[in-house]
Amino acid sequence: MVNTFRVGRHEFIIRGRRFKRLTAKEEWDTDVDNPESVIHELNAQNLRADIFSFAQRIPHLKPMFSYRMELDNVAAIPISTYEHWWTKQVTQEARNKFRKSLKKGVIVRLVDFDDNLVAKIMEIYRETPLRRGVQFTHYEKTFDEVWLANSTFIERACFLGAFHGEELIAFLKLVQTEGFTRVMGILGKQAHRDKAPMNALMAKAVEVCVEKKSPYLTYGKMTYGTKGIDSLAKFKEENGFLQYDLPRYFVPLSIRGRIMLALHLHKNLGEILPRRLSLFLIRTRTVINEKRLKLRSGRTSILH
Repeated sequence: MVNTFRVGRHEFIIRGRRFKRLTAKEEWDTDVDNPESVIHELNAQNLRADIFSFAQRIPHLKPMFSYRMELDNVAAIPISTYEHWWTKQVTQEARNKFRKSLKKGVIVRLVDFDDNLVAKIMEIYRETPLRRGVQFTHYEKTFDEVWLANSTFIERACFLGAFHGEELIAFLKLVQTEGFTRVMGILGKQAHRDKAPMNALMAKAVEVCVEKKSPYLTYGKMTYGTKGIDSLAKFKEENGFLQYDLPRYFVPLSIRGRIMLALHLHKNLGEILPRRLSLFLIRTRTVINEKRLKLRSGRTSILH
């Protein structure tokens, strides 16, 4: 069961069955300046949760509260000028990939969010059922579902499209929030990876941030759990992203919550498992999913 309530302009949500965690619904977009007011509203509505978890947002790196704290992180580029990003922040490899995209005819431009864009995004979604070795959740979504998934925060969002001729081969969604601009979605066709459209999109995203005078461009986390630097983190590093460690707080709201914190059960498996085991499980999952895909493809070809 999921419960939500509002405190000021922000929405908070309770997730979980046995272990109930209270968080901001959109943590990246929410500054929790007064945690006690959130807890007060929770009690006023007779709602129950075991732990209240919230994090500070960039650029607020120094701890502001005395609650139990652990470090979280965000991947971000500090933005000044495009020239500074190009000459001082990105690697030579990223610059070479961007030049490669230009030579192969990739053009990046701002695009309107409309039926035409949604149809082109659907083509990207339906290229393959696997992404990074896991089942791609958007693969079989309908037009209406794709529209809904990409229309969030549309009043402060913009879309960048990477085109090869008339074909959309990759897209990026940027959303403005207080203090930074966020990469909320970026995806390309695997058939066009040789054209480095993602690097071209990232260069345009930095250009947009400079124009909007946004001090940071963020793109998820730099590291997730114990698995360390992977190919996505490497891509981020090449394009000038840095890891910023942010305080994350855990406030127990029940006896169960205190026990969970004491036993570190508030963490997911990816944060607990040793790095070697985590990487082994990731590789195993990828191999299994790829074999399943080949078997499914083989059955489909036989039927046809």
